[in-house]
Amino acid sequence: MEKLIKRGLAIFMALFALFFAIPFPMIMYYSTKSGIQLDIEGSNPWLSLGLVTLSVVFWITVLAGFYRKWVLQVFSAKRNMERLKKNGVHREARILESVNISKPNAGYNTYELSLSFKNLVNTEIIQKAGINDMKPYERRFEVGKRVGLLIDKEVKHIPYFIFENSEGSIRKGIMVLINLGWLLLLVAVAGYYVYTYQLENEGMGWRFMSFWHPLLICPTILLFYNVLVSFLDGKISGVSGNAPLIKFKGIRTTAKLLTTNLTGMYINEQPMVNFVLEFVDHQNQIHTASIKKVVSLLDLDSTKQKTVDVFYLREDPRKIAFAADLNEIS
Repeated sequence: MEKLIKRGLAIFMALFALFFAIPFPMIMYYSTKSGIQLDIEGSNPWLSLGLVTLSVVFWITVLAGFYRKWVLQVFSAKRNMERLKKNGVHREARILESVNISKPNAGYNTYELSLSFKNLVNTEIIQKAGINDMKPYERRFEVGKRVGLLIDKEVKHIPYFIFENSEGSIRKGIMVLINLGWLLLLVAVAGYYVYTYQLENEGMGWRFMSFWHPLLICPTILLFYNVLVSFLDGKISGVSGNAPLIKFKGIRTTAKLLTTNLTGMYINEQPMVNFVLEFVDHQNQIHTASIKKVVSLLDLDSTKQKTVDVFYLREDPRKIAFAADLNEIS
């Protein structure tokens, strides 16, 4: 239930953000433009052409990002699964938790698992994973049983690990629909350029183009969202883009919490806190590092602990993450 609530909230927030990225700038522009007489003749044609070019570059970046995420990453993941079967590092995992989330009449069981196994430097870690079980009668994914894993030794490509006997496949029908959806989006953007030009050019070419035109504002906001989400993702969770690398190649230790202080930034009225930690690495060297993380007002007691478990990279001890946060990565 909690997962469904989070997923519903994520969908709502995505639609809310999308409204302010596309329909809202259009509404504001055309409602304002209808009451203002713009001096198209007096505008700088080179500036207008530059803005058109910039908008095209931004839209290409946005559309390329969508295609990479929707299509190319699927084929990349399939290719990486085949590579893991040949070169993956074997580990045996024990099932700590197993939740059946199968859909009615699915023909197979779907499980959410919590696994315990040793990472690439033999540190025990906890990892969440989902799997479709085509042979539920074998009851392979019950609590206490063991399963084989294959881990990417470089932790560079998604997926970072797979189940030993898993088989990956791409649903051609779904991929066709995704590609059609992307092509429709491309046609819609191109069509909007044509529509806008016919509606606003007044025989003066692209001189109507301005900094606040939706052709430029919409992709700018979408790109800003992408940067903002990437930035906040690590700040809210307390883990950075290096989190998978730290988890699968990191060493666990207990760090002393030296100081905590507010950064002055609040996200959803929750304060961002800077934790300054000190720990001893595997070579008995003392390191001081800091982690910035958004802390719930209901969990402020965590800032008063004397010690906390962390993971650090053996080759770069400055890269650390809270063990509790890494446990939540799926």
